[in-house]
Amino acid sequence: MNTTTSQKIADFEKMIIGIISILCGGILIYLTIYGPFFLNAIHYKTSLSGISQIKGQDLVNLFLMAPLLITGGVTHILNKDFSRYLVILTPVYLIYYGLSMGIGMEWGFANYSGNSEKLTFHFLFLIISGLLILLYSNTLFTQDVSITFKKKPMIIYSAIFVIFLLLFSMMWLKEVVMVINNTISVSYEQSPVLFWVIRYFDLGLSIPLGLLSVYLLWTRPNSAISVQLLFYGFFITTITAVCSMGFLMYLDHAPDFSISVLAVFMVLALIVYAGFIFIMSAITKPKPS
Repeated sequence: MNTTTSQKIADFEKMIIGIISILCGGILIYLTIYGPFFLNAIHYKTSLSGISQIKGQDLVNLFLMAPLLITGGVTHILNKDFSRYLVILTPVYLIYYGLSMGIGMEWGFANYSGNSEKLTFHFLFLIISGLLILLYSNTLFTQDVSITFKKKPMIIYSAIFVIFLLLFSMMWLKEVVMVINNTISVSYEQSPVLFWVIRYFDLGLSIPLGLLSVYLLWTRPNSAISVQLLFYGFFITTITAVCSMGFLMYLDHAPDFSISVLAVFMVLALIVYAGFIFIMSAITKPKPS
């Protein structure tokens, strides 16, 4: 394949990904405006606690994710180098969000009513877009960047991050064991489907990715830069949304709100943001010759 053809393909892919990112940002803005926090035209088939969580997530979508997607998409089309650092932060969150909103409703619970099934194609678009952006963004970081860590800060960060990930997993596992042993928790009683969706995603995706990211920092720091940024994009966007959900649950007096759980998430958020800064500060680009 000649250079001209390769460049045309690269430009085409860049344009498509940029447009997709902008459209995803627009969809998130639409879902937020018409959601329960503002116009309340979208009714989700879940508990009052679940609605509080959606409201908290909508705020993060409006003020963090949508600007990130739109800015990343526009700057990527304009061929700005820093755009890749924006684009790569978004795909795993889009997949997680689309799946959880699509399958996390209490579809078989007669006590709840809603119309969010009308948004099926919105959520499917976010999931498919997330997959496309994920596969594409992994190619944006080649040999032009590297990571250099100082050993002592690396040890401290790794230890703290792993400890709180394990604490997080123990917290969720405790609730899972309670349900298995027929000791029903309040959150399960309110929204059983959402309970399992969150536990499966966190115990099967979020926590393993966190532990894997620490392992890769030690074993493959340079070859896994794109993977690290994918992970941390997911971590910082998701943990921000989770903390926002917790505050909205508190303000709405949700029955399954727990100050101790929110405290764990807030501490974990500080660690995740510190880790992201740590990763970004360690990324170096070769000096031009």
